[in-house]
Amino acid sequence: MEEGAEGLRSHPPVAAMLALPFLPFSLFLGSLGSLCVAFVTLWCHHWRGGFSWDGTTTTFNWHPVLMVTGMVVTYGAAALVYRSPPAWRGPKFPWKVLHGSLALVALGLTVLGLLAVFSFHNTQGTPNLYSLHSWLGLLTVLLFSCQWVFGFSSFLLPWAPTWLRGFYKPIHVFFGSLILLLAVASCLSGINEKLFFSLKNGTMQYKFLPPEALFANTLGLLILLFGVLVVGALARPSWKRPEGDCPETQQPLLTSEH
Repeated sequence: MEEGAEGLRSHPPVAAMLALPFLPFSLFLGSLGSLCVAFVTLWCHHWRGGFSWDGTTTTFNWHPVLMVTGMVVTYGAAALVYRSPPAWRGPKFPWKVLHGSLALVALGLTVLGLLAVFSFHNTQGTPNLYSLHSWLGLLTVLLFSCQWVFGFSSFLLPWAPTWLRGFYKPIHVFFGSLILLLAVASCLSGINEKLFFSLKNGTMQYKFLPPEALFANTLGLLILLFGVLVVGALARPSWKRPEGDCPETQQPLLTSEH
């Protein structure tokens, strides 16, 4: 510990970064998340033809928008609920409800995003689940669904004994961050796949980096930065909710809060 503290003192910029208060960080992260949603919406509206629900290409456009909004931005917000200083004081139950509700909203948006892409594929006669992107995305959604169910039943409902919560807690914490990283990886692979499929035959090819490719690549970098910052915030010890002695303050919910 002393060696680590000495290392921070010898690197003031690093120490200053680690000392950033949660409020300005959360405001920046919220702006970054909003920018991700705005970018993916503008991409699909300006370059990909807009939105509909008739099985055409514009039905597919709901898929990237809903996935970025749900599995990345809303899920990231749910993961950071317990990092907010107001959540450190008073009863934990209201924060559990907020945390679980945000995660459930993220799951609902994700399901709609899956329905959009399956509707498009089935209407167009395109095979489902043949690409690495689709496999990675489906794995992410399945893990997220299990995470929500197990977290709800273990940490919110009163039936689970203390020993079971203690056993499941590190597993839950690990998968909370892992699912977000998998969601980011799914989005990045999906953006790349869409550009390869779209920028050919009548449009400037992807390898020549037309404006759409530059814009979508930038979107990918924004999503990656958002995910890295959320995982970094979850790992920062000084932003973790202080543990109490009573069972109520020791029970987490759904995603990483420790």
